[in-house]
Amino acid sequence: MKNKTESGMFLAPPKKGTCQQCATEHEEWEPHNLCLYYHYHFYSQHGHFPTWVDAMAHCTDEIKKSVIEVLNEHGISVNGKVK
Repeated sequence: MKNKTESGMFLAPPKKGTCQQCATEHEEWEPHNLCLYYHYHFYSQHGHFPTWVDAMAHCTDEIKKSVIEVLNEHGISVNGKVK
């Protein structure tokens, strides 16, 4: 069943006009927000919680590089390489 976690919890659909993956407002080219909704939505589809690499998977290499630089500036290490 879609949007059901292993614990049996159901996620309500995201509000209209928000990203259907992370339930927040952001441009399509931006990475998903690592919010609680995205964690459980992603987990229900992939069997593990998302990383920044997962959240940026749909982004261009230029955007990935920029996001990684900003995260590093704030002490957040991103595992994975930008191709």
